Amino acid sequence: MTGSITERIAQIRQQLPPDVRLIAVTKRVSVEAIREAYQAGVRDFGESQVQEAAAKQDELQDLPDITWHLIGHLQSNKAKKALTQFQWIHSCDSLKLAQRLNQLACELAVSPQICLQVKIMPDPHKYGWTIPELLEALPELDQCKALQIQGLMTIPPLGLSRQETLGVFERTRDLANEIGQQNWSNLRMHQLSMGMSEDYALAIQAGATMVRLGRIIFGERGD
Repeated sequence: MTGSITERIAQIRQQLPPDVRLIAVTKRVSVEAIREAYQAGVRDFGESQVQEAAAKQDELQDLPDITWHLIGHLQSNKAKKALTQFQWIHSCDSLKLAQRLNQLACELAVSPQICLQVKIMPDPHKYGWTIPELLEALPELDQCKALQIQGLMTIPPLGLSRQETLGVFERTRDLANEIGQQNWSNLRMHQLSMGMSEDYALAIQAGATMVRLGRIIFGERGD
């Protein structure tokens, strides 16, 4: 995709259904580039690391209507800081982390939006619940009342065909539907965070409600 950041965002928006939320992934992206995306109408920004995000957030305090999304792996020892910096955490990938976030959210009197990261296919390079692990953890997750658990996040393994990638996204959607039909009090399953620069069209086809786009907006430094 060619053109400026502003032009790329305009081209992407033409392809997104109105109910799909565009999250601009700003890992290794300058504050100036973030400001250009903001001027183009983006209000949701995703970062992978708590420390990198903090420096940018300090420089962008004049833009108070940004919503920050943590999309990278979160270590428990950084959970408290993450809760003060991010409104959304897409990468809640274990029961231990969920319970830690819940405890800290109670102490901080915050109510973060949470996606549960799932591994639909085996992948040694990704964090997340397997399907059996997640299903087993649901009763305890439902007790994490300080968390607003809104849905699932997934990242397909590298090297899949288009059909296999679509299958990962469709299985994630079906899993969210299965969980949602069980009438848990605190597991809403309304959101599907899936799809990045190379596969977001497939994710949208499968029902994504949030796509996480870096490289296609900012160039090779993005994703």
